[in-house]
Amino acid sequence: MTWFEAFLVRYPELALFLVISLGAWFGGIRLGRFSIGPVTGSLFAGILVGQFAHVPVPDMTKSFLFLLFLFGIGYSVGPQFMQALRRQGAKPMLLAVICCATGLAAATMVAKLMGLDVGFAAGLVSGALTQSPAIGTATEAIGLLPLPEAERARLIAHVAVAHAVCYVFGSVGVIMFCSVVGPQILGIDLKTEARKLEQELGMKRAAPGVFSAWRRFEVRAYRLSADSALAGLSVATAEAHASQHRFFILRVRHDKQLHEATPDLVLHAGDVVALSGRREELIGMLGEKAEEVEDPVLLDIPLSVARVLLTSHDLVGRPLGELAFQESARGLYLRSVMRGGEAVPLAPGLTLENGDILHLVGPEPVVAGAARRMGRIIASATATDFVTLGLAIFLGGLAGALVTFSIEGMQVSLGTSVGTLLAGLLVGYLRTRLPLLGPIPDGAVALMTSLGLAAFVGMTGLQAGPVFLSAVAEAGVGLLLGGAVVTMAPMVVGLYSGRNLLRMNPLLLLGALAGAQTTTAAMAAVQEQSESPVAVLGYTAAVPIGQILLTTWGTVIVGLVSS
Repeated sequence: MTWFEAFLVRYPELALFLVISLGAWFGGIRLGRFSIGPVTGSLFAGILVGQFAHVPVPDMTKSFLFLLFLFGIGYSVGPQFMQALRRQGAKPMLLAVICCATGLAAATMVAKLMGLDVGFAAGLVSGALTQSPAIGTATEAIGLLPLPEAERARLIAHVAVAHAVCYVFGSVGVIMFCSVVGPQILGIDLKTEARKLEQELGMKRAAPGVFSAWRRFEVRAYRLSADSALAGLSVATAEAHASQHRFFILRVRHDKQLHEATPDLVLHAGDVVALSGRREELIGMLGEKAEEVEDPVLLDIPLSVARVLLTSHDLVGRPLGELAFQESARGLYLRSVMRGGEAVPLAPGLTLENGDILHLVGPEPVVAGAARRMGRIIASATATDFVTLGLAIFLGGLAGALVTFSIEGMQVSLGTSVGTLLAGLLVGYLRTRLPLLGPIPDGAVALMTSLGLAAFVGMTGLQAGPVFLSAVAEAGVGLLLGGAVVTMAPMVVGLYSGRNLLRMNPLLLLGALAGAQTTTAAMAAVQEQSESPVAVLGYTAAVPIGQILLTTWGTVIVGLVSS
């Protein structure tokens, strides 16, 4: 072990990769619905390795990785976050603000009543409110305090200790409250409420209904027989004949000649038609004895797939059921709707919102025309624009360092971390307006966010490892109990505010509570208990607000407790 300790101290970069690997393994262990995830797993792994090896951790490396993570998070959620500020459905976002403010107030009160130092107080916020990025913003804020270097190092180690102590109950507590305790307080049955909401949205469980064609469709060729219901009809009349379905005629082969399916084109017996729609609907229209034809040339229809950011004021606030049968939607299919990074269930009553990402598929000119009417295509980047990446982080960090505000008479800097996060939000949003600005491939963004935070937190754990046991003994069981108070306060206040003040649907309320605390596992637990995906509609509107505010609280709590 002495040799291994010396090896890790000599090669700290290899120690970090060991921590990341162990953290991913720890984070993957599940106890029911609960797992700590790779980020907090890296913290525990770092603390474990730090128990027997005092691995040196360069501050610049920590900051570099954390700034990459923050920019990546801002860049990825920027389009949805900026558009979310304009949405009409503001109740989940307002609830997120209430919950985040309550969490900060509760943490400040607990920290002052218990006499916690700023390190323990910051870890109390990040752990009890399950927002690991707050470790980084708090660490930067502590580094700016006018204290001796050794004292700052001790306080930064305390952040990791308090986070580790408070995180487990913080995560489990939110899961249990949203899926079990909250429904009992409200006096509701989740399954019953889910069915009611699904009926309002037009969702069907057993039979997906007409809208399942938006997610699964086929293009097939059939020869029209003499007794076919379509023979003798124009294309427009034939499609109108099946108006209850989304059924389209794309091409026709008549007398060996190919014809595009214009509305006034008349169909004849013996024609071979290329049809798109659900297979069972096609058979229903043509009959079970319809002759399917293998005609590669007829079926060689250029199809396009595109992700479109919805910005059109004409479409925002309108349900899918109203838009599905418009002439402009002819031949167009919707595979999914992403809102705040989560897929929302497709249903006729689902109302589109600014910032939704629509996954469209259909003939190339149809998709291109629909994209122009709906908003802007989100193009997939193939190479990273390092000019924009580096300059945005520099300018964001510069602005954060220059911007200061007063907390109880003490001047506190916004910080380079928060400034970088805001820069990422801005670049991500501007990219929807200027598609050529700052392209970064999705894989690169995913690496920045996942590896950046895991490595940063792992290094924080390595620093905290040598003092972990003594720090836990110093804080005592009171830190665990205080963390439980900080976790539950936003849940209770948010539940009553959402029900009595905002008059939210109970299922959307529980989803929004999970989003305000940025706990995806809690949202999944509500979905599991309700046997329905609809809770995600509340979650997606609240989670971007929670991400931004709770990350910023790392800076704010340091100012509040140190003043």
